[in-house]
Amino acid sequence: MSVQIAHIDKSFGKQRVLRDVTLEIPQGQVLGLLGPNGAGKSTLMKILIGLWSADKGSVNVPERIGYLPENNPLYDEMYVVEYLRFMAKMTQVEDRTKVEELIERVGLTPERHKHIRELSKGYRQRVGLAQALLGDPQLLILDEPTTGLDPNQLVEIRALIRDLGKDRTVILSTHIMQEVREMCDRVVILDHGVIKADQPIDQIDDLEQLFRESTNGRI
Repeated sequence: MSVQIAHIDKSFGKQRVLRDVTLEIPQGQVLGLLGPNGAGKSTLMKILIGLWSADKGSVNVPERIGYLPENNPLYDEMYVVEYLRFMAKMTQVEDRTKVEELIERVGLTPERHKHIRELSKGYRQRVGLAQALLGDPQLLILDEPTTGLDPNQLVEIRALIRDLGKDRTVILSTHIMQEVREMCDRVVILDHGVIKADQPIDQIDDLEQLFRESTNGRI
């Protein structure tokens, strides 16, 4: 099922955060929302998951959605496997093998019996990804999924996200152009709540130039 976003507007008080945003994202595509801080990326994602409502417009999304917020909230005192089993129970995932499969898929096997507070930023992101995948989502929404990772962790998480995009639709936000180049099939540049560009990544000769032109030189 595709994701359809039609003429979305959103304001907070007098600040208009999204302005007539319209997108259609086909199933199986990895789309990167690229834009400066404050561009409206996180607001759009929160509307897609139903956390916030739009002032105008409509969205049509799959029934099963996984979400990884920018500030990944985890229970630090729990063990990795304990936390994922708890979240599986909370989200009514009845397949008892699901947690074990996801621990292996996201590369958490060596860390499965550690407290979450002992994990590096990269492994904490993997826990968040595993949680987001528990319900076998058709749409996976990732808000700044690589923020704060070291170079080795970046390579591993990028590869994991590319792999996840093989069998589901993925929308990820970032303000880093390299992230879009490495992970996405398509880039949408958002600035002050307005879509300034929307192109397949393989048709963009100079992403940095396009970004500069779209955001009046603000990178």
